[in-house]
Amino acid sequence: MAHLKLGNDPVSPISQAIFDNTQKTLGFVPNMYKSMGQNPALLDTYIYGYNSFRANSGFNSVEQEVVFLSVAYENNCEYCTAAHSFIADKMSKVPTEVTNAIRDGKQVPDLKLAALSKLTRSLTANRGNVTQDEVDEFLAVGYTEAHVLGIIAGIAVKTISNYSNHNTNPVLDDAFAGRAWKK
Repeated sequence: MAHLKLGNDPVSPISQAIFDNTQKTLGFVPNMYKSMGQNPALLDTYIYGYNSFRANSGFNSVEQEVVFLSVAYENNCEYCTAAHSFIADKMSKVPTEVTNAIRDGKQVPDLKLAALSKLTRSLTANRGNVTQDEVDEFLAVGYTEAHVLGIIAGIAVKTISNYSNHNTNPVLDDAFAGRAWKK
C-alpha cells in the first residue's frame, strides 16, 4: 500500500478555515483532516459532501452511520471504521449491536438497517452495479428509490476519506482509539 510522505507545507486558507471550524465544533482537528488538508480541494470537497449528506440524504443519524460504517468496512478503512464507530456510539446513538455487526461483517440485527447496510456494501463493492433484485429487497423494507441515491452520496463521501486514508495513513486520534478496528 502507498504511503505519501506529506511535508509540512503551509496550510491553505481554505484548509485553515475548516480546521478552525472543526476545532470549535469538535474540540480537536482529526488527523485525517490534517492529511486531507494538504490539498484544499480534497478537504473542502469532503467537508461539503459530508455536511450535505448529513443534511440532505433523507436518512436519520442512525441510518447515516450505517451507511458510513458499511462503506468503511467494505473499503477496509481502519481509521474511518474506528471514527464512525465512535460517532455511532457517542453522537448518533446507534445500538452497539448494530455497529458491532457491521464492524464484524455479520448480519445487522435490525431488518431495515440490515437492508441498508447490505445494499450499501453491495453498491460499494460492485462500484454501483447492483441488480434490480437487490434494489427491490431494499425498497421492500420501506426505503425509497431516492434513498438509493442517498446511499450513493454517502459512498462518494466515504470513498474520498477512505482512499485518502489508505494513501496518507493518518494516526488514529485518541478520541477514536477505544473503537480501533482491523478487518
